Amino acid sequence: MEEFIEKMKKRWGVESFGGLLLILFIFSITGMTALYVRKVVFGWLGINAETPLWIELIAWVLVVFPSYQLLFLVYGFVLGQFEFVWNFEKKNLRRIKNLFVRKR
Repeated sequence: MEEFIEKMKKRWGVESFGGLLLILFIFSITGMTALYVRKVVFGWLGINAETPLWIELIAWVLVVFPSYQLLFLVYGFVLGQFEFVWNFEKKNLRRIKNLFVRKR
């Protein structure tokens, strides 16, 4: 377990165990809040078990994905980890972009 913790600290450029726990906390509260946003917005839009899957997927991409990204940045800022969160976001958005853009 200690090896895994040290590996994560090195990978994310975190010096202390507390910093690692704070980043993991940011990920967890972001996920929980994004699920809450999904529940509220899907209820407002009338999306339920009867809704076709393709509509639910489109709504998920348009609602949950952007809200998660925004909440991640907000929580990172509020909890003093904005630099880490911002760099993490940029790296992940670059990866997503590369899925859709051809390299020449």
